[in-house]
Amino acid sequence: MSAQAVVLPPWPYPFWIAHRGAGKLAPENTLAAFRLGAQHGYRMFECDAKLSADGVPFLMHDATLARTTNAKERLAAQASATGGDHAWAELSQLDAGGWHSRAFAGEPLPTLENAARFCRANGHALNIEIKPTPGTERHTGKVVAAHAARLWRGAAVLPLLTSFSPEALQGARDSAPDVPRGLLLDCLPGGWLESALALDCVAVVCNHALWTGGSVAQAHGAGLRALSYTVNDEGAAQRLMELGTDGIITDRVDLFSPA
Repeated sequence: MSAQAVVLPPWPYPFWIAHRGAGKLAPENTLAAFRLGAQHGYRMFECDAKLSADGVPFLMHDATLARTTNAKERLAAQASATGGDHAWAELSQLDAGGWHSRAFAGEPLPTLENAARFCRANGHALNIEIKPTPGTERHTGKVVAAHAARLWRGAAVLPLLTSFSPEALQGARDSAPDVPRGLLLDCLPGGWLESALALDCVAVVCNHALWTGGSVAQAHGAGLRALSYTVNDEGAAQRLMELGTDGIITDRVDLFSPA
């Protein structure tokens, strides 16, 4: 008797996901990037969320401010380089676009609420990577998930919360169990599937090179979706589609048509 095909629960998200809004074509994790990604036809975006010192979830990837803001020029010389050490009132004054190009100079850091309003107004889906300041993993997961539950209350499609930090995902589950979660992985250690299941995840999101026919089958067999980051060439994308994976996060919004 042949093995019975696994029937996965409905998946409400688009296959193609724009990394940090529009990949590298606009300053990452800004509404300008979301708008540019949307202009290229993308209907789902990935972004990174962390907390200000006074508990406001805002979009930024790095723990420190230097790479993607003008904090060095704007803040006092003795000020902390860590974004999470500053109140939102300070962070909101930073330029998060000028580092990328003059065309985006003056683009502000967005709050998670800004991103939610944009996505809900335009019918877009969002993958929120919980990116805690080191030492705040569980607390960040709790707060980001609670805000997500509030900001998407009544929405047909909730955001997908992901993190490399199991502690952040535990915090998210504690405060907003109904907001779906995915475990991010940069390797597939022993017990990876069990870890995702223990966190009540709906997906595993890993480096695209790690997926094989066997690991995709394992994920699907456990009722989980298999998503990949960060796929920027056609050969890799074609391989993942042939494997039957469920989503691709890409910088190349100018290369891949999500239609």
